[in-house]
Amino acid sequence: MPSIRLPTFFRPRRSFHRLRSFHLSPAEAAAQLNRTTAAVEARPQMPVKENVHYPRNATIPLRGPVITKLALVVSLVFIFSISFSFIGANVDERYFELLLKRATETSPGVVLIGENVDVDIDEPSITIRWSILACGDEFVLPGSAGNHGSKGCGLPAQPLHIFVDSNPVPSATYDPLQIPFNRDTGSRRSIQNLVQFDSDHVLDVHSARLYPFDTYLLSSTLRAASFTNSTVPLRRIATIDTTPSFNIQTTDTESYSTPANNNNSTQTFASRDIDMRVSRPASARIFTLLLFAFSWILAHATIGLVLISRRTTRVKDVLKHLLSAGAILVVLPQLRNSMPDAPGLDGVLIDTIGFFPQMIITGFSVIALLVLVLGLELDIPHHTSHRQTEQEQKQKQKQKLSPPPSPTHWPRPPPTPTENSTSFEVSQYDMHRVAKHLQGEYVFPPVQITYAPDRDVVVTSHRRAKTLSRVTEASKWSD
Repeated sequence: MPSIRLPTFFRPRRSFHRLRSFHLSPAEAAAQLNRTTAAVEARPQMPVKENVHYPRNATIPLRGPVITKLALVVSLVFIFSISFSFIGANVDERYFELLLKRATETSPGVVLIGENVDVDIDEPSITIRWSILACGDEFVLPGSAGNHGSKGCGLPAQPLHIFVDSNPVPSATYDPLQIPFNRDTGSRRSIQNLVQFDSDHVLDVHSARLYPFDTYLLSSTLRAASFTNSTVPLRRIATIDTTPSFNIQTTDTESYSTPANNNNSTQTFASRDIDMRVSRPASARIFTLLLFAFSWILAHATIGLVLISRRTTRVKDVLKHLLSAGAILVVLPQLRNSMPDAPGLDGVLIDTIGFFPQMIITGFSVIALLVLVLGLELDIPHHTSHRQTEQEQKQKQKQKLSPPPSPTHWPRPPPTPTENSTSFEVSQYDMHRVAKHLQGEYVFPPVQITYAPDRDVVVTSHRRAKTLSRVTEASKWSD
């Protein structure tokens, strides 16, 4: 039992008031006790403190209610502590503030920011929401500076067409004349549908079967042009680096393209390419592997239930094991669906070595338990005979573990013989006394077992010689 050890500052004192001298007579002892009591009562009374009982070895055992209260306090402290993580979680983290500041200082111009990245493995595709920005005083629309915490960046001052992956049709059109003003402050408002657009891209999913260690690559090119079809260079392209289910690494490079129908033309169009590498975060991989391990442990547990059920002949025990195996068969798909952003049941590696074999093993275990139940139910005579033998064994064990009979149930000794006792009663009494004496018990009066040889017979030779002489004499008479 758990306990709390206290320092042994206090020791219980032993009292010697109950000791008596056994060599004194009762009268002398009573007189001595009366004198001692009178002397003690004559002394002034002192306040007596209550004797506090301290447990042995100065330990206080922790009972059930104490353990329950301590567990409740620890649980509440843990819940309140982990709840503090929500404080400040809604603060806008300015991912692009440093990037935009560098763009303003080194290469002012049009900048595309990917504020949201949606990865869909089942499609497979990736959707990026772009925001059209400009850095530098000559490129920023008056009254729109201050986006993403950067005072030198805002909405572009010139109209633009954005082309994605050399598509002849622009994916987005930006017109600064459509941006409304705030009547109170006079500044420009940033309307999402006017300054943002979405682009869909196809992912390279050759490593999708390695979930949760799958990695996806994406390459794309973007080009900006004015309404007069003159090229506007893109100075920088960037996206967020973290999503709830993926980590994103983005690199952009400057590039150019030539007219589609004239490869010999010296005319070029400035563009900018982006390379994205999408992978799972470490936390998602850890959670997935833990769920994978738990699923295998449950599948192995069903095999153990089958082995245990084979050694029992009670239908109730087998039914309990069958119910447990059925619950595991239902829980396994739920664990598979609980894996973070898991792909469908398309035969990925984690299903080939995990979910599918687990379901097969658990299903066979359930079938085996059903067969055992049917066998026990149909084999009624053997089952009843075995049950009787089990009951007999239990009764024998109870008899072995039962305490010996108390002295009150032992047989009484025969009474002491009197003048009117019969010879049988006297012999029974003597036999009882001799049996106790032979067993080493105390018998009063003592038992004396003596052997009195016949005095008339004089032994003159050894018994062996006497026997030989009689044999010799008998042989002579036979002759």
